[in-house]
Amino acid sequence: MKIIDGTNLVYGRLSAIVAKQLLSGEEIVIVNAKNVAVTGSREFVIRKFRERLDIGSVRKGPYYPRTSNQILRRSIGDMLPKKKTTGKEALARCKVYSSVPKEFQGKEMSTIEEVRNSKVSGFVTLGEVAERLGGKY
Repeated sequence: MKIIDGTNLVYGRLSAIVAKQLLSGEEIVIVNAKNVAVTGSREFVIRKFRERLDIGSVRKGPYYPRTSNQILRRSIGDMLPKKKTTGKEALARCKVYSSVPKEFQGKEMSTIEEVRNSKVSGFVTLGEVAERLGGKY
């Protein structure tokens, strides 16, 4: 099992790399999803996520998540072949937490250097996006 600290990692790149690793058979746990960086101006990013919520109806969907851990998990799932059993099994091996749960405190956490956010400004965290969408964190 691989534990990845999501602090200051870029949202889309992290999702793509994790999806590939899941398809190769690894078990992955991502912690600190609320600190994952979504690049772009704050207004643009929040407007895009808000537009996704407005699609469809309340009864028929599509249903978009409002919490940071579910937003990240959905983006990883969108990069997997969910209609095939390999994609379903791969997504089942992925766990995403918005902070660090007690069972993973003190354990060694890795990071992915090639997806680290190097921008000083011009990004927003998933926690801020979730707050604007009405989620808890």
